[in-house]
Amino acid sequence: MLRFALLLLLAVFSTSAFADEPDREKLPMELTPFEGKIGKTYKDSEADWQGPVAAPKGAPNVIVILLDDVGFGQTSTFGGLIPTPNFDQLASEGLRYNRFHTTAICGPSRAALLTGRNHHECGNGFLMEWATGFPNYSTMLPKNTATIGQILKDNGYNTWWFGKNHNTPDWETTVAGPFDRWPTGMGFEYFYGFNAGETHQYYPVIFENTVAVEPDKTPEEGYHFMTDMTDRAIGRMKFAKSVAPDKPFFMYFAPGAMHAPHHVTEEWRARFKGKFDMGWEKYREIVFQKQLEMGIIPEGTKLTPRPDWVPAWDSLSDEQKKVYAALFENFAGYFAFTDHEVGRLLDAVKELPDAENTMVIYIAGDNGASAEGGADGTLNEIRNLNGLSTELSDVVANLHKLGGPESEPHYPIGWAWAGNTPFQWCKQVASHLGGTRNPMVISWPARIKHDDQPRDAFLHLVDVVPTILEATDILMPVEVNGIEQKPLAGKSFLKSFTDPSFEGRDEQYFEIFTNRSIYEDGWKANAQHTLPWRQDLAPGNWEQDEWELYNLEEDFSEADDLAAKMPDKLKDMKEKFDDAAEEHDVYPFDDRGAGRLAIPKPPVPGWDPDSKTYTYFSGATRIAEPAAPPMKNNSWTLTATIDTQGEKTEGVIMGFGGVAAGIVLYLDDGVPVFDYNFFVKHTVVKSDKPLPAGKSTIEVDFDYAGGGAGKGAEITLKVNGKTVGTGEMKATVGGRFGIDTFGIGEDTGQPVTDAYKPPFKFTGQIEKVTLQIQD
Repeated sequence: MLRFALLLLLAVFSTSAFADEPDREKLPMELTPFEGKIGKTYKDSEADWQGPVAAPKGAPNVIVILLDDVGFGQTSTFGGLIPTPNFDQLASEGLRYNRFHTTAICGPSRAALLTGRNHHECGNGFLMEWATGFPNYSTMLPKNTATIGQILKDNGYNTWWFGKNHNTPDWETTVAGPFDRWPTGMGFEYFYGFNAGETHQYYPVIFENTVAVEPDKTPEEGYHFMTDMTDRAIGRMKFAKSVAPDKPFFMYFAPGAMHAPHHVTEEWRARFKGKFDMGWEKYREIVFQKQLEMGIIPEGTKLTPRPDWVPAWDSLSDEQKKVYAALFENFAGYFAFTDHEVGRLLDAVKELPDAENTMVIYIAGDNGASAEGGADGTLNEIRNLNGLSTELSDVVANLHKLGGPESEPHYPIGWAWAGNTPFQWCKQVASHLGGTRNPMVISWPARIKHDDQPRDAFLHLVDVVPTILEATDILMPVEVNGIEQKPLAGKSFLKSFTDPSFEGRDEQYFEIFTNRSIYEDGWKANAQHTLPWRQDLAPGNWEQDEWELYNLEEDFSEADDLAAKMPDKLKDMKEKFDDAAEEHDVYPFDDRGAGRLAIPKPPVPGWDPDSKTYTYFSGATRIAEPAAPPMKNNSWTLTATIDTQGEKTEGVIMGFGGVAAGIVLYLDDGVPVFDYNFFVKHTVVKSDKPLPAGKSTIEVDFDYAGGGAGKGAEITLKVNGKTVGTGEMKATVGGRFGIDTFGIGEDTGQPVTDAYKPPFKFTGQIEKVTLQIQD
C-alpha cells in the first residue's frame, strides 16, 4: 500500500511538473495558462495575468558574428599577417576551431547557418542574383526551414539582425513585399542592414526593418556603414538590457566586411604601407610557419604549392607589384578597421549585467578568401562580376581613388591564394578547403574555459543551430506556424566546449557552381569545375572533371592526391557524392556565371509579367535592380512629364545604379542630361540649352543593337518631341549595374556620375515617368 501511495504521489508530482513546462515543440506557443478563478463578478473572481512564454531559466545571450570573404590564413588569430587584436582577445578567452566549414559562398552559407539545414534543402543552392526557377536554386527560403531567429523569438528571446542579408530574393525587396522572407518575417524583431550580397560602405542601401533609410551624414563627414551598424547594435543591446535585464537576446551581427568593395580611409590603409612587398609566395611561407608554431595546423602538414593560375611574384613587373601590394594593403586596412569595430561591440558586451552568460560565436568568413578581383585586381569589382576583366592600366590610372567612395576595389587572385594558406583554391570553389574552411572562435565565460589548443572537430555551418538550441535548453520544434519542419541536418557540438577529443561530423557534402566534394570518415573526394574570376566561362562537360582524393586524417591541407593510387576508394566516394546530391537536392548542375546573372527574375508580386509599360511617380525610390524595369539588353523609351522653372530647376529625374555602372537622366541648370555609366566609361547625351519654364516632356530613346547580352546601342534625347542630342555605345551592361537601386526624383546612395552630389533631388515637379520596353 505504501509503495502504491508513493507511486501515485510521484505521478501527480510529475504531471504537475510537466504541466508547468510549456510545450516548445510547436511554435508559436500560447500564452501562459490562466491559473486564477472566474466567478460571476470580479468580487468572487481571482485575477491572474497571462503572458508570453519566457526563455528557459539561465538561457544565455547569444551573439553570432559572421564576417564575409575571409581566408583561413588572413587573421593574426589563425597565423595570418593582418593584426586582428580583438579576435585574438576573444580567442584568449575561449576556444579556436580549426576544422570548421562553410559552403564556399555567401548566401548559401548564411542559409545553412540560420536554418541548420544544407543550403540546397532550404532553396539557396546559389545566390539570389544568379537564382533560377528551381526550388533548390530559387533562394526563396521555404516555410519548413524556420530560422534560429524564429525559434528563439518564439521561445522568449529578443532577436536582432544587423548588417548583411543575402537571403531575401531581391525582387521581393520593394515596398510591395512580400515581407515574410525579410529578416522581420524570418523571426527577427529588428533588422538594420542591407538586402544584397554586398553594399557600398560609404553609400549603403540600408533598410530599418522594411523601410529604406539613408545615412545621417556623408562620406566627407565621416560616414561608414561598419561604424553605423556597430553603433546600432551596441545601442539596441544596451537599451534592451536597460528595460529587461533578465531577458536573453540573440544577435546576428553580419558586416559587409570583408566582402568587396574594400572601403577604408587612408589612415587605416597607411598602417600597412610596404607590409606585403614580399609578395604572395613569401606571405604563405611566413603564415604557414606561424600556423605551425601556434598549433593552428598539426605537425606534418604540407604547404600546398603555387598553382599555375597564380603567377610567381618575381615574374611581375614593378608596376604590377606596386598595384597588387596597394590593393592588399587597402584590404588589410579595411580588415583592421573591421576588427576595431567588432572590438567595440565585444567591449560593450562586457558591460552587460549578464556578460558572463553571453555566448559569442565568431565565424571569420562565410567562405574562403575571394579571387573575384581577377588577375590584376580591380577598382570596379562589379565589372568583374559581369564577366569583364579590368585592364591594369585602368587600375593604375585611378589608384588615387583606392578605398574611397569613387572606388569599388578588390585585390588580385594571388592574394586570395595567399589568404587561404595552407590550402588550395578559394571562394566559390567548394571542392577544396580554400573555399570552405574558415576560422571560428567561441567564448562563453560561464561555460567555457580557455584552451590554447584548437578544437579539431570536423564541423559545418549546419551544426551551429543545434548547438545554440542545446546551449539554450530549447527543443527544435516539429511545427512552426502550423507547418511541419524539415529535420535539422546538423548536430550539436556543445560537448566540444569541455571535451577536446570531440570529433564532430563523419560526413558532409559540398557543392557550389558544380565545384563539388564529399567528406566521409576522414576521406574527401574533390572535383573542381569553374574559375571564380571567369563569370563568362561555363565549361559544361561535368563527366570530364578530374577528381582528387585526400585522407584528411593524415593530410590536413589536401596536399597529397591519392586518386591514382586508390581508384576503388575514389569510385566509392564519387558514388557517395551522387547519393548525397540526390538526397540533399543538389541537382540540376548549372555552371553558368554571367549567363545566369542575366536571366530575368520573377516580377514584383502584383505586376503583370506580360506588361511592357512601367509608370512611376516621384518618390518611388530604392527599388532593387531585378524589380526595376528591364533596361539592359533591351530597347526602351523613357518619357518624363515634368514642370520646371527652366534654368532654375535641377536634379535627378531617374537614376539607376551607381559608381560602378548605371544610368541617369537629370537637369543641370535646366539642361537635360542623360549619362550611361558603362563601368566608369561615361556616354553623355545632353541638350545645348535649358528647358523652357512650365511643362515639358523629355524622352530618351534607347535603341539596343541586339544579338546577345551587353551589345551596343544608339541613344536619342528629345525635348517636347524634338531631338536635342544623340549618342552611340559600342557596349552596354549585360548583367547587373551593381549594388545600388532604381529611383525617381533623386539619386539615392551612390551617384551614377560625379557631375553632382547625391541625392541631387529634383527641384521641379515630376508628373510621371513612363518606361516602354520594346520587343
